[in-house]
Amino acid sequence: MAVSKAMSPERLLEAGRIKGIEILGTGDALHPGWRSLWADYMDNDEGILIVPTMEVEAQGKVHHLIMADTLDAAAAIADAFSPFSNNITTSGRPYVSLSGEQILDIVHECGGIVGPAHAFTPWTGMYGRFDSLKGCYGSGIPDFLELGLSADSSYGAGIAELDGLPFLSNSDAHSPSPLKVGREFTRIRIHTKTSKSVIQHICAGDISLNAGFFPEEGKYNRTACTRCYTHFSFDGAKRLSWCCPCNGGRIKMGVRDRALLHAGEGFSVRPPYVHMVPLGEIIRTVMGASSPLTRKCQALYTKLTEVSGSEISVLMDIPLPDISAVNDKVARVISDIRDGVVILHPGGGGKYGTLAFPTLCNESEL
Repeated sequence: MAVSKAMSPERLLEAGRIKGIEILGTGDALHPGWRSLWADYMDNDEGILIVPTMEVEAQGKVHHLIMADTLDAAAAIADAFSPFSNNITTSGRPYVSLSGEQILDIVHECGGIVGPAHAFTPWTGMYGRFDSLKGCYGSGIPDFLELGLSADSSYGAGIAELDGLPFLSNSDAHSPSPLKVGREFTRIRIHTKTSKSVIQHICAGDISLNAGFFPEEGKYNRTACTRCYTHFSFDGAKRLSWCCPCNGGRIKMGVRDRALLHAGEGFSVRPPYVHMVPLGEIIRTVMGASSPLTRKCQALYTKLTEVSGSEISVLMDIPLPDISAVNDKVARVISDIRDGVVILHPGGGGKYGTLAFPTLCNESEL
């Protein structure tokens, strides 16, 4: 459900290599069929470390992200959840009739780690349903917090109860395309390349960098009507009793306002957060194409990734003159993104935000 029919371990590993991903979560590891498919790819020719990951919807409709160090541990978690779920064997993201605290206890007993998935989103994020970690997890403490596409580290850094809790930025890809795989990622300092080491270092907060979308691109970043997507200030929506005056639609609080609502006066120190745009989308915009999957766009993508070996290197690491030697406009756009010089039109109410690049706007190409 909600996943591309092309999704397979082979395709995900191929996308990970092209993207420059060295550690890849399986996703959906509670599903026995999907879990069995990964059994033959835990050791793979791409040299990518595979970490069993899974997501559940629990009481309160909150989504929780879970990681385990082996497929057997993931199976043990699935068995422990089974009495509390009617779709544990049929759904990639099953519903488990347990509280956050109960899920935390079960996962820890099985040797895994857990935290709120896309914590700030309105419908199924923890802060969309609860006012605090304690409200969701009781006396338990989650191992991390996943930011989600509509938030970066700054959104959680002002919330005192999150001090010391590692932030993860994950792509949650629903297709095996490099456009989706690794569009958000976390750099983790590990001593040995094993799943157990990854889990240990996440818990220790050994994160050197988070990377992902500009939060404004997320479809729930701003407070907005879920029908017409008109934006409202928090105070304005409150005065309207969260009902859109245009059409009676429901106004949904945005991630930015929700983070501000929980924030205090101080800010915790966090690893750098690098805002990125998928290379395929940059190429599509530069070439004025309808899709990044056109033949011309794909040809340019291949040329650029061959320069450094991966998409992430193109976006973050290699010198701009090397990119310019392949395509000068792409180099100038990447320069804008690296400098944070973009024009943002925030999303809200379920509609994704958009961005434009000054370099191209100045040439009247957008």
